Amino acid sequence: MIYHLQKKVIRICGGSVLLVFTVIFFLICSFSTRQLNETMDMLTERISENDGRFPEWRDDRGHPGRPAGVPDFMTAETPFSTRFFTVRFDESGRERGWMGNYRYRQYRTEHGTIIVYVDGSMNRFMSNRMLFAAGGVLIISAFAIWIIVIFFSKRAVRPVAESYEKQKQFITDANHELKTPLTLVMTNLDILEAEIGENEWLSDIRSEGERMSALVNQLVVLARMDEDQTNLEMQRFSLSDMMMDVVSEFQVLAQDRGKSLEAQIDPMADYVGDESAIRRVISILLDNAVRYCDERGSISLRLEKKKHPVLYVENTYADVGDLELGRLFDRFYRADKARTFPGGFGVGLSIAKAIVTQHKGEINAYKKDTSHIGFKVIWR
Repeated sequence: MIYHLQKKVIRICGGSVLLVFTVIFFLICSFSTRQLNETMDMLTERISENDGRFPEWRDDRGHPGRPAGVPDFMTAETPFSTRFFTVRFDESGRERGWMGNYRYRQYRTEHGTIIVYVDGSMNRFMSNRMLFAAGGVLIISAFAIWIIVIFFSKRAVRPVAESYEKQKQFITDANHELKTPLTLVMTNLDILEAEIGENEWLSDIRSEGERMSALVNQLVVLARMDEDQTNLEMQRFSLSDMMMDVVSEFQVLAQDRGKSLEAQIDPMADYVGDESAIRRVISILLDNAVRYCDERGSISLRLEKKKHPVLYVENTYADVGDLELGRLFDRFYRADKARTFPGGFGVGLSIAKAIVTQHKGEINAYKKDTSHIGFKVIWR
């Protein structure tokens, strides 16, 4: 889990840096191209305003000096370092643009249409060199930041890792500490029943003891799954056949509780995964459906054979509008806030989600309508 968290931090930070640097580079390209075009357009405008020639380098009084309206980047040497020519013709075309390395501007005079071509190869070369340098700096910077993120990611997730290890150790210790007294309680309970016989109070004690034992076992299962080292026996098996077996088991349970269970399973749906773990997911979803389905309600299971098999488990539930679907897979979450409903502990769906995630799949809860809730599983 911590390893995946570290990789997620690296991906988010690295991806964010790469995205920002890419946007910066494209902004630089955009501004550089715009600046290049504006510079070349100023040259073509000065030449076109002077009927196809550079303006003479004289001020308003006719003395040598900067003419009025000349851009700051132009000097007395600009006419000698700039290659340009003009073309006169009668056809009309685009007013501005590029032709090869020449920037042109078309304008009309009383003698016809004139196009000024100014050599922009040097300007383009300098602009491209600047973009190449900027791109190189951004790439090197992104790589350097990526290395720094990888280096410091371990330190960033260290508090989470320590907290997680403490939590995992607490669950392990609690499991050992609780199992001994539970075993003792159940053993003494057997002795009492043998001496005085069964009665209501002893039955209640046994029921709660068994619930506590089941809770401890489920906590251990969750702790092991969080270690990301659960050994899954991956093999190809018939998902359709396995689901029909599980459904047949729960149909009897649903019937005993006055509820109907129907299944639509596409045949020949195979899957590569841990069959026992997948069976547990189906059992959890059906047990959850039977447990929380309305009185005399209906439950449906549907398996669709696609590129990735898709499972739907739906049941009637009058209070579906009050559910927080985003929290159904949280550990110990119960829709019954008072926890008076004789259901489970709120960890079954967490176990199902952990198993599906280990198989690279997806599981989600949804409201089919105002009286139905459903769970969708995509087996990757």
